[in-house]
Amino acid sequence: MEFYDPREHSGPGRERWTIVYADFVTLLFAVFVVLYTAAATHNGTAKQVSDAVIQALRGGTRNTISRSRAAGPVTPEKVGDAAAGSRIVEHQAAVELAPSMEALSRRFQDEMARGQIEIHLEARGLVISLRQAAFFASGKAELNPDTYSIVDQLGGLINSLPNHVNLEGHTDAVPIRNSRFASNWELSAARSIAMLDQLAARGRVDRSRVSIAGYADTVPVASNDDEQGRSHNRRVDIVILNQALPQPAFQAGK
Repeated sequence: MEFYDPREHSGPGRERWTIVYADFVTLLFAVFVVLYTAAATHNGTAKQVSDAVIQALRGGTRNTISRSRAAGPVTPEKVGDAAAGSRIVEHQAAVELAPSMEALSRRFQDEMARGQIEIHLEARGLVISLRQAAFFASGKAELNPDTYSIVDQLGGLINSLPNHVNLEGHTDAVPIRNSRFASNWELSAARSIAMLDQLAARGRVDRSRVSIAGYADTVPVASNDDEQGRSHNRRVDIVILNQALPQPAFQAGK
């Protein structure tokens, strides 16, 4: 009679099916993780989960998954905090340009009293508005020679600051159509270019730090219903932005 010997049916090889079963369970878990990550709405969390699973399957080490949503959803309070931070940055920039505004206001106080120049600070920077009546003839883009000295001084101010500059031409809402300009768009852009030419030629302003734009009558500062308002709208704004020029990646000869 042959008896059953438990020792013959035991040993390491007899339990190998458990290893196969464990591999199957692991792969099944990985499938569910992939399905979850595909349905996840937050890409950062999905990637972290996927990376953690891949690392676990490769090396068997446990990886801690950090929740990128730990800060919680965006709330009105957080939006308010961001806006407050933006206002702080704008205030700091305004403070930095405030001395330039004060110096210009003292220098051009007569021109400001006559309504030829207006100077004020905005969130984007220092705005110097040059009224068309003083600087340009009606319907023309040639700068009045009597204003060259003002342009020279403005060029000196621009050269003393590291900021980028915008030149923005504006008109009133009365349509223009003459032999040179088919619309107010062309006139406003041409006046910006004329101002750039004068700043570069007389004030030695580097053209690479200046941008030009023509806005026609789309950005009024007063009503176009009367002549006084239209005269305020006809202007070229020199905007010294509250951002410094980017530093060059390299210098010649260095």
